[in-house]
Amino acid sequence: MDVLSTRGLDPTALPTAVTIERPRNPEHGDYATNVALQTAKKVGVTSRDLAGWLADALTGTDAIASVEVAGPGFLNLRLAADAQGEIVRDVLKAGEAYGRGDALTGTRINLEFVSANPTGPIHLGGTRWAAVGDALGRILEANGGQVTREYYFNDAGAQIDRFVRSLIAAAKGEPAPEDGYAGGYISDIAAEVLRQEPSALTAEDSHEVFRRIGVGLMFEEIKKDLHEFGTDFDVYFHEDALHKSGAVTKAVEQLKESGALYFDNGAWWLRSSEFGDDKDRVVIKSDGDPAYIAGDIAYLVDKRSRGFDLCIYMLGADHHGYIGRLKAAAAALGDDPDSVEVLIGQMVNLVSEGKPVRMSKRAGNVITMQDLVEAVGVDAARYAMSRSSVDSSLDLDLDLLRKHSNDNPVFYVQYAHSRLASLLRNAADLGVTPGDALDLLTHDREGDLIRTIGEFPRVVAAAGELREPHRVARYLEELAGTYHRFYEACRVLPRGDEETTELHRARLQLCAATRQVFANGLVLLGVTAPERM
Repeated sequence: MDVLSTRGLDPTALPTAVTIERPRNPEHGDYATNVALQTAKKVGVTSRDLAGWLADALTGTDAIASVEVAGPGFLNLRLAADAQGEIVRDVLKAGEAYGRGDALTGTRINLEFVSANPTGPIHLGGTRWAAVGDALGRILEANGGQVTREYYFNDAGAQIDRFVRSLIAAAKGEPAPEDGYAGGYISDIAAEVLRQEPSALTAEDSHEVFRRIGVGLMFEEIKKDLHEFGTDFDVYFHEDALHKSGAVTKAVEQLKESGALYFDNGAWWLRSSEFGDDKDRVVIKSDGDPAYIAGDIAYLVDKRSRGFDLCIYMLGADHHGYIGRLKAAAAALGDDPDSVEVLIGQMVNLVSEGKPVRMSKRAGNVITMQDLVEAVGVDAARYAMSRSSVDSSLDLDLDLLRKHSNDNPVFYVQYAHSRLASLLRNAADLGVTPGDALDLLTHDREGDLIRTIGEFPRVVAAAGELREPHRVARYLEELAGTYHRFYEACRVLPRGDEETTELHRARLQLCAATRQVFANGLVLLGVTAPERM
């Protein structure tokens, strides 16, 4: 930069990319940066002096109206009106693509989520992953990633056997086994099995008949509920296929040959502690049967063989140990542990009238996705599940989510979009068209709104990088508040016989851009952007 060169200093000491943030206090400018504090030592001057030189160089440029030096060397910048107008133009020019980036371009991502056992309807934990996982997939795609949404169909193991025994007991009119599954859905499925195969109870392969038909019926219901929730998958991968195809045996042999497995006390163990896990894991048990991790290893091999650069697993709170074991499995296979990411979601509780809601009408001892959707609708359910970090448990207030008021976050955001859509329709009825004299937008509330919509691409990028869809939801709530304050302070349409001015038309252009950002953000969350409410 010339400001350093003219003083005989090395201009390459300045970073190629500078972090700029919006100050919480608007009196500190539109944007702020601490670049002078970060680089002054490298340059060999005080941070205050470097900040002053940078301020002098930036002041008066086309995009920046003023620069102030604060404290030990912070730079507070105020944009020129023309530069702020460019943000509005950028939004409208990009349209539905505004906010999208290219950080993950060329990256093939396998995103596995929900993957609930086909032994009952999807409960609230699975519902949370259905909302968050689908939103994350949309956000990763918005950052350029090629995302395959995958459901791991657990159709092998003891839980399926318990499910089948529960169906047979229901078909016989007997109580559920002590370790089995109860609830109206078990009776419904058992009855349907008998309808399709009247001789199922007396058949020689009765257990297999109930397994084949019953598991299929349960999984079809799961897929139906997910589809109605707005969550669909590209791949449904069957765990049983890993065992039948020999993939598990092949993966185990590969690890034996590489020395990653060792034999002890009649079992084969993975040296997972050498690869960052907290302990070694049994892969082949002493009875010769594969442990569950054997299927996990084979599944990871399969995913990587399909060409995925990144495998993201979204698992429940009781799967925390999978973080270390899956990364260790990748390393033991000679792969990059960073090609595996495990996200752990915490529990969800429903509250109504200040008390926990515990019983489902159909599943008996759990609340299901279908229960939640019937209570509040798909949009409210998805938004409520997506607006909080999955690292923390979530209490959903059913009474709040049913309210048509600003206390309800999804209503607050959707209403802002609807209000903007209505405003644009009213303008068209009045013959008022958006205008491009955006340098007239100098009111503080106009500036706040412009800078907030300008933040959207950064929010989408951060949500993708950190795997945190809730950042988009919280941003939309901030945008809604900023828009409502703008609308209260700045008249958009002329009153009565008042003449339409260029300022009216410029504000209408800003409203059109704001509506677009709301629509784009809601799409990323899989929530509708209503034109009327």
